[in-house]
Amino acid sequence: MSPFATEARTGPYVVRRGGAPVPASSIETTPRPATRPAKDTRPAATARTAARTGTRTLLLGADPVDSLGVALGTATGQEPVRVTGTLTVRRPDPATGFREDLAALQERAGTVLDLLGATRLDPDELTPLPGAHELSLLRALRDAALSESYDLLVVDLPPVTEALALLALPEELRRYLRRLLPPERQAARALRPVLGRLAGVPMPAEWLYETAARWDLELAALTAVLADRGTGVHLVAEPGPAAADAVRTAATGFALRGLRVERVLANRVLPDAADPWLGGLVAQQRKTVEEWQQSYDDVHIVPHLGRDPRGDDDLAVLGLPAVGPAPAPVEWPVVDRIAEDGVLVWHIPLPGARREDLDLVRRGDELFVTAGPFRRIVPLPSALRRCTVAGAALREGELRVRFAPDPELWPRPATAHP
Repeated sequence: MSPFATEARTGPYVVRRGGAPVPASSIETTPRPATRPAKDTRPAATARTAARTGTRTLLLGADPVDSLGVALGTATGQEPVRVTGTLTVRRPDPATGFREDLAALQERAGTVLDLLGATRLDPDELTPLPGAHELSLLRALRDAALSESYDLLVVDLPPVTEALALLALPEELRRYLRRLLPPERQAARALRPVLGRLAGVPMPAEWLYETAARWDLELAALTAVLADRGTGVHLVAEPGPAAADAVRTAATGFALRGLRVERVLANRVLPDAADPWLGGLVAQQRKTVEEWQQSYDDVHIVPHLGRDPRGDDDLAVLGLPAVGPAPAPVEWPVVDRIAEDGVLVWHIPLPGARREDLDLVRRGDELFVTAGPFRRIVPLPSALRRCTVAGAALREGELRVRFAPDPELWPRPATAHP
């Protein structure tokens, strides 16, 4: 099972579809299953459909094997390849970015390395670490979105669990960075030499804070791209009992990240068959598709071609629809019910979540939310930081967390003087 597609818009782009201007989703990411024949054909087909309408489209992938090139019939690599006038494909090379980053880090930390007597690594001896492919993909995604050179980005991602971990990485790294090197400490740079002498211990070097500030800025840009209101999720799955559970779990995981499932692609759907054995499988697929149609607004059936799709003709036969207008933004509103119930209620959309799979922990000004195998640490809105957690309930696909004002922290009404 694979989540297919996140799209994120970085600006008020306009794409003409059918002669009428409509807002365009700018980024479409496609997490894929661990094993799937011609695994990159669905994002390739989505990119192809968009490009044929005149939408400037960039297709990104992190697979070390050129499966995108196989699907499109064009070899791809580190440098962008123009497939058609409006379709460009790129597979960023993790080794290039890794070498450049480490070389820059060694240059900035040169004084420390010299004091330690360390021998600097030569760029030619560096090999990418695990996860470098995904990190290079995130960087390429950010750069492409900020360049404003494309109307739509289609990004092929790993399987669901890995895809969610990847999309969570910028937010989590920013949190770690701010905990280790708080911004308020960076403000006292001029005092660090004095403080170091008074404390008798060396203070962090200037380059460390400069590097942290640069990383924070880059991570903030990527977080903004992923959190943009135009971001949505398309899920691709071959219909069946196992896929039904997988789609539900994936939808919950993406919702926890603030990403909306706007389309489900029922993949490799068989035609009606007279054969009893095939008839049972067809009936099973039809039942799952009907369940999805009741749960999701947009369910599209992708036919089984009897072979792995390959080349432009097969991509056309799949008949994937164009990416629609940007979906409504995902919001986590705080509702004031102090007058009625004495609490503020934080509404967190978690479609598909089950009560027994949920867990909440309040720690300082953060809330740790766990939904099945997924967890997110979110900062509390300012009003809720002056409250205590009074309970929570799962209602109609929403986690509703109740907060009671803390009398010692909550502002008291002004007292009228005679």
